[in-house]
Amino acid sequence: MNLHPTSVTAQYRRRVYRKMLLMAGLATVGLFLTMIALTQGAYDLNPIRVVRALTGTAEGTTGVVIWNIRLPRIIAAVVVGWGLSLSGLSIQSILKNPLGSPSTLGISQGAAFGAAASVVLSGARVFSITMAAFGGAMSATLVILLLARLRRLSPESVILAGVAMSSLFASATVLVQYLATETQLAVIVFWTFGDVARSGWSEIGLLTAAVVTASVYLTVLRWDLNALASGEDTAKGLGVNVERVRLQGMAAAAMVAALATAFHGVIAFVGLIAPHMARRLIGADHQLLVPFSAVLGALLLLTADTVGRVLIGSGGLPVGVVTSFLGAPMFLYLLMRGYR
Repeated sequence: MNLHPTSVTAQYRRRVYRKMLLMAGLATVGLFLTMIALTQGAYDLNPIRVVRALTGTAEGTTGVVIWNIRLPRIIAAVVVGWGLSLSGLSIQSILKNPLGSPSTLGISQGAAFGAAASVVLSGARVFSITMAAFGGAMSATLVILLLARLRRLSPESVILAGVAMSSLFASATVLVQYLATETQLAVIVFWTFGDVARSGWSEIGLLTAAVVTASVYLTVLRWDLNALASGEDTAKGLGVNVERVRLQGMAAAAMVAALATAFHGVIAFVGLIAPHMARRLIGADHQLLVPFSAVLGALLLLTADTVGRVLIGSGGLPVGVVTSFLGAPMFLYLLMRGYR
């Protein structure tokens, strides 16, 4: 049996090469899905008109529909799915809990409470709602991080603290809805339905910068995350500063999830499902898991948004509703596997 290091390295490189081919295939599917998304909607377009609009040679309203309505929506779906997936991956890897996600840690519920409180207290101004939602999401994260830092909570206790924060913010949101007027209640309910069509190019640019930064950070930490998967003691023995990795990774995940939720509302299950899909495809090596989770999260949310637009036609079905319908069965499946 040949155990020469060169053979091991060659096997690893061949494995990475095969996975990169799979990544190229997923990217091709993404481009095909993007073209489908550009042609679907209340204003029917064929691929030729879409290409003309993208190249600036289209006439009439085609260019306006593509550049001002559909393309921002598609890019927002890609970036939000990418960011939520990486956020879920970071939480799951750091806490070693397969059910970790922005929703289970109370980040999404904190954003929903902040938005609801802003609607009641300061009116339905988009800027104030966005800032309040971001503040609510980060408040939930800071409470959990402080508890983990001061009380030396275990990863399991951090998840339980997140569940408690989720329940607290959900109850507070219901109380705010009870005190709201009919008009304010309609605005609150509309905001809680996640929708990737809300943001403009400036919000998309800000979110993209945050997601790219988080992606680079997780890529730099890929070997630390691999070591942490073998256990906290093993990681410390390999020289990993577990406490620092845990706090910084959680902060990066919360920042991305908070921005995505503040701009686009509550979009559930993407951060939970996409990392598990990536693990089933390529394993637990974070060198490959980070890019695959990003691509699968983007494809998942873009598919959900396109399905919603095809079903309704006018794009009236919020993507958060579609992801909930798709994600709930998968969530129950993960619970059953964990129990066995």
